[in-house]
Amino acid sequence: MTRPADTDILDLLSALMHGMRRHTHTAVQTEGEGLGPMEARCLNYFAHHDGHTQRDLVRHSGRDKAQIARLVRALMERGLLVTTPDPDDARSQQVHVTAEGRALQRRLQQHRLKLERTLTQRLQGNEKAQLLALLGRLRDAMPGAE
Repeated sequence: MTRPADTDILDLLSALMHGMRRHTHTAVQTEGEGLGPMEARCLNYFAHHDGHTQRDLVRHSGRDKAQIARLVRALMERGLLVTTPDPDDARSQQVHVTAEGRALQRRLQQHRLKLERTLTQRLQGNEKAQLLALLGRLRDAMPGAE
């Protein structure tokens, strides 16, 4: 029986995601100073979205509020995140990465960049730009995408 080509695409995307997760898990164990993978993702989100709120991360990640609250609290206890009152919503807190958190996130980011270079080293010419465009179109076509 022949498999539909779409299944091949999903299988390849799944294999890439599992490989990336393994790499991230290894990098977090090596450089993450005891962070768990979800804590590393949380730190990375706020490093790229300074001043966003926990609610923003809930929307972005699809995780529940309680899980995000626990992650943020754990990172605050480690001195990697701090919060400030949201000037637009007194009930909310903006989340910021501390200098220590930024240093740790940069080390983890170096692992991500190394993996990206490894994965794309065989691409030629404008293939990387094409890949980014195609992946962006797939992301935008995902049901429930923002």
